Amino acid sequence: MPRTYLCIDLKSFYASVECVARGLDPMTTNLVVADPSRTEKTICLAITPAMKAKGIKNRCRVFEIPKSVDYITAPPRMQKYLDISADIYAVYLKYISKEDIHVYSIDEAFMDVTDYLSLYRLSARQLGFTIMQDVYKQTGIRATCGVGSNLYLAKVALDITAKHAEDFIGELTEESYQKTLWTHKPLTDFWRIGAGIAKRLEPFGIRTMGDIAAADENLLYQLFGVDAELLIDHARGREPVTIADIKNYHPHTNCLTSGQVLGCDYPFDKGLLIVKEMMDLLCLDLVEKNLVTRSITLHVGYSNRLNAPSAHGTTNLDTDSNADLILIPAVTSLYEKIVNPDWAIHRINITCNHVMPEEYHQYNFFVDAAELEKNRKMQQAVISIKNKFGKDAILKGMNLEEGATTKERNHQIGGHKSGE
Repeated sequence: MPRTYLCIDLKSFYASVECVARGLDPMTTNLVVADPSRTEKTICLAITPAMKAKGIKNRCRVFEIPKSVDYITAPPRMQKYLDISADIYAVYLKYISKEDIHVYSIDEAFMDVTDYLSLYRLSARQLGFTIMQDVYKQTGIRATCGVGSNLYLAKVALDITAKHAEDFIGELTEESYQKTLWTHKPLTDFWRIGAGIAKRLEPFGIRTMGDIAAADENLLYQLFGVDAELLIDHARGREPVTIADIKNYHPHTNCLTSGQVLGCDYPFDKGLLIVKEMMDLLCLDLVEKNLVTRSITLHVGYSNRLNAPSAHGTTNLDTDSNADLILIPAVTSLYEKIVNPDWAIHRINITCNHVMPEEYHQYNFFVDAAELEKNRKMQQAVISIKNKFGKDAILKGMNLEEGATTKERNHQIGGHKSGE
């Protein structure tokens, strides 16, 4: 049975929230969401439609904004944005069951409205408009909407066609997609086509979706491997995956990841301090979730000035564990093995691979069980105190060293100020 999907996006969400909080209209107000305590190189998390209308690019850096433009700088308040996003999700639930909603990001959601159109006696476009109007009434946030016969077309209708419609709603079928967008440029306007993919296609004269649809499939598979199948389907406006498929998907393996971009370039020794801090917090996360890991991957990006390839490596443990007395030394050893001590560091990512419930893990008889149990009780006590009195209630000595970031990150969400 053919399906019908909506993809609703909240216009310049963070900036719109800040404008509404000030009683201002984001369509006419020049406002950027950026942390003024950082340098002018910091990225603007959002700018208002009024600034976009002046040709200023979204996600620009502060110094890229023309000096002639007067604007308001709003410090990010991530917790505020999460709260408003939850309020808007509650509006969606007035119309659509949660089983038929896929939250794609804090400001974007897909909805399978196939079974609701006859119930409300509305077209998909009318239902989308009704939901958008309700969101605006409840929160003051404007939205745009894409309507499509599959998830891909709904997303493309949102990204490319909705912005040109008077009601900010775009609508696509496979037929209209091929008729109106096969010649559209640039390719990077289409969902899941980044600059890297476009660059690899360019030498073969492939510059549009119509070009991809007409291209030799063997060439595409040579260029992109199995990912070519997705590219070929999307070129024709096809997408077999449904929201039900997404809801039913279960990954073969699970992992926990922590990453951060440092505020400035760090030398080798201070980079190690950050790695220890991050691993310490990951250990607490594992304990709190009753999970263990047997493998850790470390990815370290050097200063942008070096133009050097990142350091990357994985260490396998002798036993499944969530104990900091095992995992911190393991990641420390890995860091010292793979990172060049003479190069400044700017990005760090740590991944605990193949995490599993603790009750399934195998014990190692060469590890002191009494010491591990003592360590575990101490970790659980730390978690209990932090949950009751806040993340800063207990800090380790390393968290107070120069260059440490844990205390600052305790008051961030997604690497930005929570606005608490």
